[in-house]
Amino acid sequence: MILVNWIKEAKYIKDQAIKNNEYFSNSLPMIASENILSPLCKEMLISDFHGRYAEGTPGNRYYEGCKFFDNVELKAIELSKKLFKCNYADVRPTAGTTANMAILKALIKPGETATVLDLSNGAHISFGKWGAAGIRNIELISYPFNDEEMNIDIDGSIKLIKKVKPKLALNGRSVFLFPSPIKEIAEAAHEVGAYLVYDAAHVLGLIAGKQFQDPLREGADVMSGSTHKTLPGPQGGMILSDHKAENEEDKSFLRKLSFGVFPGVTSSYHLHHVAAKAIAYAEHLEFGESYAIQTIKNAQALGEALYNRNFKVFGEKLGFTKSHQILLEIGPKKGKQASKKLEESGIITNMNTIPGDNDPMNPSGLRLGTPELTRIGMKENEMDQIAEFFMRILLKKETSSKIRKDIKEFRRNYQEIQYCFNKGYRGYDYYNLI
Repeated sequence: MILVNWIKEAKYIKDQAIKNNEYFSNSLPMIASENILSPLCKEMLISDFHGRYAEGTPGNRYYEGCKFFDNVELKAIELSKKLFKCNYADVRPTAGTTANMAILKALIKPGETATVLDLSNGAHISFGKWGAAGIRNIELISYPFNDEEMNIDIDGSIKLIKKVKPKLALNGRSVFLFPSPIKEIAEAAHEVGAYLVYDAAHVLGLIAGKQFQDPLREGADVMSGSTHKTLPGPQGGMILSDHKAENEEDKSFLRKLSFGVFPGVTSSYHLHHVAAKAIAYAEHLEFGESYAIQTIKNAQALGEALYNRNFKVFGEKLGFTKSHQILLEIGPKKGKQASKKLEESGIITNMNTIPGDNDPMNPSGLRLGTPELTRIGMKENEMDQIAEFFMRILLKKETSSKIRKDIKEFRRNYQEIQYCFNKGYRGYDYYNLI
């Protein structure tokens, strides 16, 4: 009797997973931080690497039995260096936030100062007082922000850096519409002896696809990133730098970064994810540029189509976006309500703060992303149709059940993953792993 009960519980969980896949296959997933895996990436996640440990570095482990994984990690490092044209790569962080925690542990002491973008202006929480920076007890001073351009105010930020002389100049963004003024900020930071840290979590795949900015060439000392957003791999993080171990200062810098990861913020580090990251890097070397180009084209087309339907879209004068994201202003504290209404109709988004908001749980905007829609083969024409759905839902206030049926029919021809080695694979099929 007890065994039967446990089987019932296990079947319930499995059924929820299947229903989740069906749900997303019939919806329009537009959360900017989400994407879907290629079949080869998925295969790595169910490999025997899953249950193994490999603390340390290749060839220098605290455990035996790592010889095959050592080859995988070395290959992942090789591919990531090639992808980002850099001299140093650490593929061990288990998330983008973990990568940020490792960098902060490596490069700044509690009580020291860092300049940072304010959360209300689109920063990521890991660089805020409630996140990793707060845990490290860093004194945070916010850059001035240009609301019209949705970007860091260059002149004001340079003056701020020269005045406060921070240990780190941080650039981390959750709303990332346009490239940051890294060159100018890096010059000011280096003048006062600070390092510039660039959190590329959202735009990592666009950078790798050579369609955004190139932070490491523009002056960033270290770049962190998430491996599951515009770089469509498994959930995880990475750290990159173009510093060369040619002198003692740079050797010390890179040693600190490595020590920040292990033993700093990781023990074992999800070996199956590292294997899947390596696959994602290889796929992005092959398909990343065309994927990044189309992802940005789709975001720009979506912004224009929404604007033409009388939505307030940020960045209008600059073409709405140069990334995968669009930011909408819905109305005072109406972001959550709008996101719920969209979900009822089959569009998955997230509420988001906009400039001037001070309550993250009751914001006035929506953040939209095109990575997953692009991954399943949608292009500019489809973005226009999606904007029409937004108008019907939020402006015309049509019945959600009717629109959900229309969206399900619209999605029928967009089920197969593109931009990967197994083109045509149905990414939302629960059992189709290879």
